[in-house]
Amino acid sequence: MKSLPHSPHGMLFDLDGTLLDSAPDLHAALAAYCGEVGATVPSYATVRAVVSRGSRAILRCAFDESDEALLERAPRYLELYHGMMARHTRPFEGIDTLLEALESGGIAWGIVTNKPGYLTDDLIEQIGWGERVCAVVSGDTLLVRKPDPAPVLLACERAGLDPARCLFVGDDRRDVQAGRNAGLYTIAVQWGYLDGGNPHDWGADAVVAHPRELLDMLNLKALA
Repeated sequence: MKSLPHSPHGMLFDLDGTLLDSAPDLHAALAAYCGEVGATVPSYATVRAVVSRGSRAILRCAFDESDEALLERAPRYLELYHGMMARHTRPFEGIDTLLEALESGGIAWGIVTNKPGYLTDDLIEQIGWGERVCAVVSGDTLLVRKPDPAPVLLACERAGLDPARCLFVGDDRRDVQAGRNAGLYTIAVQWGYLDGGNPHDWGADAVVAHPRELLDMLNLKALA
């Protein structure tokens, strides 16, 4: 395990399941699509459990089909999702406080996600983070995605951050792998989607149950 960097100057986050609870809108879009094609709508719990795996995994909750068939369904599903993706999506409890404290403490924060860029950029703007985030790297920014470390390294490069003085925070094993292999201090969170896994088994340098623990780790105070 790595030691927490002395005077860290950057923190990178996964997006869905780490910063934002986007499952309600991902499920609502699937429900709308199922209504269009006359399929049974799967439960919210079933969809929430797989959202970190992407659109095909979400569609598979409703359709027992080949990857090729699901790929044919994906454009319409994503179109529906794009139209409603900020309707019920909100930061997890404590995230707004954490981001404000990071900014007040002079620690830049960025996003590295496997979500397609056009969805990522639009969602960040609708949430109101467009002028605040130091760097955004999406799932199609490069030819590789997490768990490859290249997207994490690119985010550091774009923001002018030294990976050795940065932290990477995520709710999936792929986040820990990408951050670790990029040389960042890795933190697994317990409040996200987790893809059915146990964050304590991912080899992260730390595991936290609430964003306030990140404030404590960095000796930051919540703003009044």
